[in-house]
Amino acid sequence: MAVDLLNFTGRNVVLTGAASGMGAAALRLFAEEGATVAALDVAPVSDGQAHYVACDLGDPDSIDVALAQLPDRIDVLVNCAGIPNGGRFDASTVMAVNWLGLQRLTESLLPRMRAGSAVVHVASTAGRNWADRRAEIAELVALESFDAGLDWVRKHEEVVGDGYAFSKEVVQYYTHLRSLETVHDGVRMNSICPGVTDTALVDDFRKGVGDDILDRAVAVVGRMADPAEMAPPILFLADEASASYINGVNLNVDLGTGAAHLTGNF
Repeated sequence: MAVDLLNFTGRNVVLTGAASGMGAAALRLFAEEGATVAALDVAPVSDGQAHYVACDLGDPDSIDVALAQLPDRIDVLVNCAGIPNGGRFDASTVMAVNWLGLQRLTESLLPRMRAGSAVVHVASTAGRNWADRRAEIAELVALESFDAGLDWVRKHEEVVGDGYAFSKEVVQYYTHLRSLETVHDGVRMNSICPGVTDTALVDDFRKGVGDDILDRAVAVVGRMADPAEMAPPILFLADEASASYINGVNLNVDLGTGAAHLTGNF
């Protein structure tokens, strides 16, 4: 019997960062595959195929207001919202959006997710070195309160740095750790880790990591990714029919820059 892959008809999807870039691309694909999408973002989402819910992941009160507008049953949660380094945002703000808000939203929605559901985070290849700070990350992740987490961030500036790479390290670790617990409720948790992607944030990343590193990453594989190339892997990991035995994975979607790092060829 043929397996019906990537069919989200009748499924409720919550998608953050839906107004632009990878989030907008994923929204379009989920809608095309029949999903009912709640699109969360600080910017309005004009796509008529989704229900827009205003939400600032850096503000716990905004998250709580958004939670009240979401369905009682969630089949897929995609955490795509994120902000860059590069100077436009301070480290605490980057951590608040990229980690603390993600954690608050995810933990609040997990009780609404039944067996066969999935969580997909958009982490980053910038989080590849999470094991070097395992103890510090574990300490932060164990804090269940947004305010306690923000206080920890402000007291550990030497670990947090500009916030971007560390926030993505935390998301990678959280994906591994929490997936071991959610799987017992039938909920899989994975992430994708994009390489350099041609979004509106590229100029910020150039300021944050420098032209040399960014250009070298592109040169290793020949080009940047298009945001639309991140949407199919997100749907794949979200789909129970396609990825029912994939859990706790940080999937590099980078055309090989991760391989270059691992083999000393970066």
